[in-house]
Amino acid sequence: MEQVLQQIETFKKEIEALQIDSAKALEEYRIKFLGTKGLVKSLMGEMKNVANEQKKAFGQSMNEFKQFAEAKYEEWKALAGDGASDTAAKIDLSLPGDALPIGSRHPISLMRNRIVNIFQRLGFAVAEGPEIDDDFHNFTALNLPENHPARDMQDTFYISTDPAWLLRTHTSNVQIHEMQKGKLPIRIITPGRVYRNETISARSHCFFHQVEGLYVDEKVSFADLKQTLYFFVQEMFGKDVKVRFRPSYFPFTEPSAEMDISCLLCNGAGCNVCKKTGWLEILGCGMVHPKVLENCGIDSNKYSGFAFGMGIERPALLKYGIKDIRLFSENDVRFLKQFTGAV
Repeated sequence: MEQVLQQIETFKKEIEALQIDSAKALEEYRIKFLGTKGLVKSLMGEMKNVANEQKKAFGQSMNEFKQFAEAKYEEWKALAGDGASDTAAKIDLSLPGDALPIGSRHPISLMRNRIVNIFQRLGFAVAEGPEIDDDFHNFTALNLPENHPARDMQDTFYISTDPAWLLRTHTSNVQIHEMQKGKLPIRIITPGRVYRNETISARSHCFFHQVEGLYVDEKVSFADLKQTLYFFVQEMFGKDVKVRFRPSYFPFTEPSAEMDISCLLCNGAGCNVCKKTGWLEILGCGMVHPKVLENCGIDSNKYSGFAFGMGIERPALLKYGIKDIRLFSENDVRFLKQFTGAV
């Protein structure tokens, strides 16, 4: 017991001689003396070696040493806290804060907003719908027969637990939901993300973005469709751009057409982007098929309508001179920072 008491006195003197002037030194002191494997716990373990008649005196000495070590720790801890307070008090709160980096909108969002704004000026409202939808709204109601190639697993992502549900392949499903509401006339655009089971490359991706439009009312004609799209193209690409319509086929429109504009990169002279033709396809369109109207409970003898659809990536590629569609979804800050301040 005498040997242990001498150790206690030695440790007291060591503690009194210490100069704790940092948080690191304070933590080292705590670990050495007050930690679970510290000297205080170690000395208390000597209790089992002390004779019974001496245990009371030994216990009192140990408690005094423990209280002494803890008091010193709290004293130094308080001094460290006061020092931190003094430092905080010296901060000049009138100084300007650190500048935060300016963010930017994604180029797809910029192009989407621009397209939406043009059609909103013509009275089109924005409608949105589910990205996971059933077969009826994505295919059947749009007059796609069961053996249509678009239903093939190579094109469509089906939900494995229930093949009647799928990731939408176009935003036309939103048009079906809106027509089923029966609130006529309808004049909407449906921007959104779509999914197709395609090989990812510089020119295609398994998901991309579309803006589709729908106008249903009495006496809607193909001339209305053409004038709407003429306005859009001139507002988007400029007054000098040339436009042409080519006959095409879509199950949900009749008649159907594809719309081309003169290549913006070569001014119609022919380049690799337009495959030397001088023209770029930007959208598909047509008059809503009577069967589609009937599938949604709309009288096709009284009402008619037109629809159109375009990808957002292609106009964005053209406008910003981007050559790889994969850049849109790689979240590379170096790429995205280029669009700070873009409109």
